[in-house]
Amino acid sequence: MVQRHIETEIEIEAPAACVWGILTDFNHMPSWNPFITGISGNLAQGETLSLRIAPPGKPAMRFNPVVLALSPNSELRWLGRVFVKGLLDGEHYFLLEPLDEKRTRLRHGEIFSGLLAGMLSGMLPATQQGFEAMNSALKAQAEMRQKS
Repeated sequence: MVQRHIETEIEIEAPAACVWGILTDFNHMPSWNPFITGISGNLAQGETLSLRIAPPGKPAMRFNPVVLALSPNSELRWLGRVFVKGLLDGEHYFLLEPLDEKRTRLRHGEIFSGLLAGMLSGMLPATQQGFEAMNSALKAQAEMRQKS
């Protein structure tokens, strides 16, 4: 089976709890996030979310992923599928690593797999740019909160 993997990373001058609070505040996420422009649903393991993403220069897309892992201040992971299992699956993750009491490393990525994963080459650069834009916006939000 073909796999493609994107992973981005950023250090944020804010505690993991602050970063987590912004990342999981779905009501306010579209106001600051250039990549995930809509998100709703019950944030609990096994629940289905509704997402709208906007990769730079590409058409917006809607997904209904299922939450795979939820560990407050540490990990959020969901799995989205195109039509049926194995056609095109995307396991999206956010991992927060406290570096000290006031700094957090965010690792943000996605593992694409399935029969169509090999055809994603044209989409991956825009998706990575979207992740990086989201990371920078999350960093700005968290660091602004720490200053106020």
